[in-house]
Amino acid sequence: MGDIEQLCVSAIRALAMDAVERAASGHPGMPMGMADAAFVLWTRHLRHNPKNPAWPDRDRFILSAGHGSMLLYALLHLSGVLSLDDIRAFRQWGSRTPGHPEYGLTPGVEMTTGPLGQGFAAGVGMAIAERWLAERFNRPGFAIVDHFTYAIVSDGDLMEGISYEAASLAGHLGLGRLIYLYDDNDISIDGPTDLAFSEDVRRRFEACGWQVLEVDGHDRTAVDQALTEARQDLERPSLVICHTHIAFGSPGKQGSAAAHGAPLGAEEVRRTKRAMGWPEEPPFYVPSEVYGYFAALGRRWAEQEADWQQRFLVWRSEFPDLAAEWDLAMSGRLPEGWENRLPRFGPDEPMATREASGRVLNALAEHIPWLVGGSADLSESNRTYLTACGPVRRGAFGGRNIHFGVREHSMGGILNGLARHGGLIPYGGTFLVFSDYMRPAIRLAALMRLPVVYVFTHDSLFVGEDGPTHQPVEHLASLRAVPNLTVIRPADAAVVVEAWRVALERRDGPVALILTRQKVPACTGEAAAGLHRGAYILREASRLPPDIILMASGSEVALALQAAELLEAQGVAARVVSMPSWELFEVQPEEYRQQVLPPGVRAKVVVEAAHPQGWEKYIGPGGRSIGVDRFGASAPYQVLAEKFGFTVERIVEVAERALAETRALDAVPG
Repeated sequence: MGDIEQLCVSAIRALAMDAVERAASGHPGMPMGMADAAFVLWTRHLRHNPKNPAWPDRDRFILSAGHGSMLLYALLHLSGVLSLDDIRAFRQWGSRTPGHPEYGLTPGVEMTTGPLGQGFAAGVGMAIAERWLAERFNRPGFAIVDHFTYAIVSDGDLMEGISYEAASLAGHLGLGRLIYLYDDNDISIDGPTDLAFSEDVRRRFEACGWQVLEVDGHDRTAVDQALTEARQDLERPSLVICHTHIAFGSPGKQGSAAAHGAPLGAEEVRRTKRAMGWPEEPPFYVPSEVYGYFAALGRRWAEQEADWQQRFLVWRSEFPDLAAEWDLAMSGRLPEGWENRLPRFGPDEPMATREASGRVLNALAEHIPWLVGGSADLSESNRTYLTACGPVRRGAFGGRNIHFGVREHSMGGILNGLARHGGLIPYGGTFLVFSDYMRPAIRLAALMRLPVVYVFTHDSLFVGEDGPTHQPVEHLASLRAVPNLTVIRPADAAVVVEAWRVALERRDGPVALILTRQKVPACTGEAAAGLHRGAYILREASRLPPDIILMASGSEVALALQAAELLEAQGVAARVVSMPSWELFEVQPEEYRQQVLPPGVRAKVVVEAAHPQGWEKYIGPGGRSIGVDRFGASAPYQVLAEKFGFTVERIVEVAERALAETRALDAVPG
């Protein structure tokens, strides 16, 4: 069966075939086609220790072509991380080998990938993080941060627009420690890629400032030489184009789209194993020599980590203050006393909540050095620029402001890479309406439970003259539908301070701050501290139980307060509940939730300048909503407020109708 390396590569192919066949589902073609190249990368170039995937200075490896997950699972199995039972349970309930790699579920998986292009962009984020941390913590003679980021990418990754955005920024920044292997097999699910994809990939990436190398992806010596050359160019990211055959070695399906997303079939598996010189039975067979080969590699990998750990201990003793900062940054904890740097805003200081957010960021920047971020060419509008810190630049990565350019798609993916790498608290800003561009990355951040902060400004119709293209309507409801994403829409500057407190302390998922363009009055005072509960009583009714409850978020809270004053003047006992975050409210004890929104009070009105979808669970069948269920218009925001009914008078009118209807129902016998 040939030399030991060929045995190892054949084992990878056989495991991929058998696992997909047993699951009756999966993508065998890509693992078979990239087995040679992945083996070379994994065994000759990756500086890692699979049995300790948390080693800080390990090389990162992302399988952006996540549909080929069995390639990664086979390597992790041979490296002693996954059991053969894990491989047999591929794509099954409760297994550690799901259809696409999932970070947090499978040891050794760096990123959750599946939506094509996301892994490509996340790798750029990891490479930026590596350079930033190297500049922050390395000292002459002590390169404690010095690793590479690798990925395997596919035709599908390169077709998705996010990859162009990310490649452009990576080339611009000169991320020389970023190396991608491109599985150029000319096949996609629908058939040959030339049905839809015929660009010159080499020239495209060269135009973006990348080093591009081309090899026969089945020639392990050529792949090895290309990776060596890629590692030597520290001024440019590298793309190694690996010309491969999908389902390599399959007599009937090599080079066929039929091998992309479906099992080969039992007979074709047998034919392929015969052609490989591999035993047809039993399935999941791996020769002992292969396990022995990887065991020897494991000892070498462990020694590499041990060498680094020794150098790290010396560095710690030489630079104790720097080591203390490293410990905090890598643990995700915040410096002691950081809350004391939070600004306080006066009770008579009208302010746009985006402005308050910018002041919070700048107040904290000096005290939390690893707070790093930027915006999609909107830092002035989003107030995301750290004024005392410079930009992240090519060759000078120690700045704190990342200029993502007009690249919301890749900004989302890059933020995930920054967060997943460790050592940074990343944030990114754009207009709320453009959060749609970031939706897949936001979803993956929530799925991976990554601590990313999104600063979404220009939060409603009150963007004004920019018109309906820039006025978010459905976006709040859409974001609130994402599991494990905390959405916060503060009422005023004081609540923004508390929102940032929540955002920075949350370590198990992303937070989206929804902020105004226009100034809003200070209306919450000391009650702003209730933000951590998601909803709180901002104004209590003159008697209990209240006749009606007015609920609102963001800029509409001030309107609800004014409306309550008018209702009270008419003898209506009106409670005002500020509800900036459904997600924070939902995790409160039921007793608290019923205290804020008593089930017995059926007259409820919600006021929010967004689509009202979802509020029905809080207002109930007797409640009413004042929202926006159509696109906006171009006009001054004061005019839009009047035309769309966001006035004190309209709230009072709707509240009176809701109260009358509930009283009429209460009066009906039985």
